Amino acid sequence: MTKLIYAAACALALQGITSANAQTYPSRPITLIVPLAPGGSTDVIARIMAEGMRAALGQPVVVENATGAGGTIGVGRLARSAPDGYTIGIGQWGTNMANGAIYPLQYDLIKDFEPIGLIASQPFLIVARKTMPANDLKDFLAWLKANADKVSQGNSGVGTPSHVAGILFQNTIGARFQMVPYRSAGLSMQDLVAGQIDVLLDTPAVSLSQVRSGNIKAYAVTAKTRIAAAPEIPTTDEAGLPGFYFSFWHALWAPKGTPKEIVAKLNAAAMSTLADPSLRQKLVDLSQEIYPREQQAPEALLAFHKAEIEKWWPIIKAADIKAQ
Repeated sequence: MTKLIYAAACALALQGITSANAQTYPSRPITLIVPLAPGGSTDVIARIMAEGMRAALGQPVVVENATGAGGTIGVGRLARSAPDGYTIGIGQWGTNMANGAIYPLQYDLIKDFEPIGLIASQPFLIVARKTMPANDLKDFLAWLKANADKVSQGNSGVGTPSHVAGILFQNTIGARFQMVPYRSAGLSMQDLVAGQIDVLLDTPAVSLSQVRSGNIKAYAVTAKTRIAAAPEIPTTDEAGLPGFYFSFWHALWAPKGTPKEIVAKLNAAAMSTLADPSLRQKLVDLSQEIYPREQQAPEALLAFHKAEIEKWWPIIKAADIKAQ
């Protein structure tokens, strides 16, 4: 009986400490882990979110890129971090969903994290080097099929959205060509601009500035509707590849065991950022579709995350995508 009383007293004391910590949180800077390299859309979105959350929380939110192995190094670091709210992470379709079907992970994508909230989703652009002879998507697809043995298609790394979308793209058009993995979207875009590779499926956040500078060609957006940031680019339905859609999302997580009160404060800061007109416009300019407020809640992210795993893991495994 004495042991039970002691255990109960310790539990109450720990609860009191946790509650007190939550009340004074945050009292120092917060680290936001980005599991991919600088220059890609995940990094850009993270910095926008950090800017807004800093204002909402009253403490700096320091972006730290922890890259490698398709994002598994950064996500693994988050899983091992102290659950005190001072280390959080941004993740996306590839790093926090697809990787579970590709890599032998040392963490569980659902059980080892506390969801904070969904941010936004975005489609891809089908883009090619500027010297590509084709001027529209139909001609481009014909060129790819006729030159499949010479074509090189870049991506942001094994298991990333651009890799999986690239495989689906090849399956859809009925042609196979070389895949060239890079450590980030920024690096693959550099080689496309330099003419070292022929084609990419990449985000508007990375591609649009190069399209507008005339450094690459854009043939279509992989969505049902045109994007506001580039209304001149046709959809795949309009351009000659009907039904080929691919969009991917970003979200925020904390390590498992982070107190609910702290998760609630982080979620409120994220929601405040997504409601801020100037920061919201920055995301819209990157062709991000911001989720409605009711879908920004932690429990909504948890349900969404589970549904995405259920939907995509069988497709990824059937495509036999392996870690390299």
